[in-house]
Amino acid sequence: MAANRVNDAHRHLGVMPAFPFYGGPPVQPDISARATVKQFIEDLDREGTERAVVMPNYGVPDASVSFSLNPLVLEAAATDDRIRAGIWVSPRPQDAELTDQALGLAGEPGVVALKTSFLLGGRADDEACAPQLEKIFQTAKDRDLVVHVHTSPGSASDIDYVGKLVDAYGDDVKIHLVHLGGGVSGHIKLIGHRLFDWIEAGKKVYTDCTWAVGFAPRWLAKAIEERGVGADRLLFASDEPWGDFVGERARMEAASGDGELGRMVLRENFSALYGF
Repeated sequence: MAANRVNDAHRHLGVMPAFPFYGGPPVQPDISARATVKQFIEDLDREGTERAVVMPNYGVPDASVSFSLNPLVLEAAATDDRIRAGIWVSPRPQDAELTDQALGLAGEPGVVALKTSFLLGGRADDEACAPQLEKIFQTAKDRDLVVHVHTSPGSASDIDYVGKLVDAYGDDVKIHLVHLGGGVSGHIKLIGHRLFDWIEAGKKVYTDCTWAVGFAPRWLAKAIEERGVGADRLLFASDEPWGDFVGERARMEAASGDGELGRMVLRENFSALYGF
């Protein structure tokens, strides 16, 4: 049984309010979102998830909602030793006070990561975001935390912009590029050369295949084999409730196989990165 269990490097906890996305009626598309630690642990048990890094849910254009969920992920980490916490922080200048408060939680037991995103605003090369980004990455460096950054094609989350953080901070800070670029253009930019160039340059960069378009996981596995680097930088993640645990696991098992790479991706890389 234990050999079939997996470690989940990126998922979310907390229920957000309904919101009228894209001009439509108020909706809550993340229907598997969990409001309590008890429900979350029941999910881990049902899935066969051995370890997990969990961070606040986000997506509605009100960053205070995600900041308010930081205590919930700390509670999860304190409740079950299988769980570690990622603290929500923001690059936006209007969230500076909330980010300072959140960074004050970075030394709490069970905290292993900081999560940020430009989906709600800001940009990696925006001078107004620079003070917050400096604080986020300096805290991560001082406390040996992993910074998780959302990626998706176009706008401020495109790897063209998020990659500037790897260039600026990747020598000293472990950076997890969530979603492998998040779409076809991002996948091609990363797998085609950038991910491997960063690794070979000594950057502490990691990724996962959540949201990946069909070709990407198998191409990434093939590229890792051909280039001889990167096997230790790919982690399994579900991104629940925005991803699908069953589907994400099936894709990664199919792409990475049942040999050494599969073991590393599904279990061992997580253990090495987070000290389990």
